[in-house]
Amino acid sequence: MRDDGDSVDARLAARLAELRTEHGWSLEELAERSGVSRSTLSRAERAETSPTAAVLNRLCAVYGRTMSRLLGEVEAEPALLVRAAEQPVWEDGSAGFVRRSVSPPPHPGLRGELVEGRLAAGADIAYDRPPVPGLEQHVWVLEGALEITTQGVEHSLGTGDCLRMRVWGPTRFRCAGPGDVRYALAVVLP
Repeated sequence: MRDDGDSVDARLAARLAELRTEHGWSLEELAERSGVSRSTLSRAERAETSPTAAVLNRLCAVYGRTMSRLLGEVEAEPALLVRAAEQPVWEDGSAGFVRRSVSPPPHPGLRGELVEGRLAAGADIAYDRPPVPGLEQHVWVLEGALEITTQGVEHSLGTGDCLRMRVWGPTRFRCAGPGDVRYALAVVLP
């Protein structure tokens, strides 16, 4: 993750450790529940490594949070307006994925959020489960081409196309190329 102030990675690490403690789970128990290795969890909680998108998705599923909500919990102060230059950006360089939280941090009384995603040509990210079952998502391709697989059906989207889906199981986001893809993702909690 990138951040101009104090380290978002350090705050994320601390929040992940807090969540595990709040649930009364050992690292072994969390590893069992999430399918993420104990060593990866330990390194993430100590900010020795930044978790990948797939790892964060698994942890969000275990904790019943969207990724935006989790990342919003580590922001210093929630706001109603977030200027473009202040929108938090998280990067999974190994997967070729960049995620910008466009909306102000999630608020308990609100259910929707807006995210900008960018996938490099050839990037292929598979999520084994939704962070919250029944999550509603609207994917609007702003530039490029994107393949999304949900409920076993592959959808090919080009610039301007929008796919609405309710996520119950595995999903896959793939940028076959030749160029990168940039898309808006509207997320609505059930």
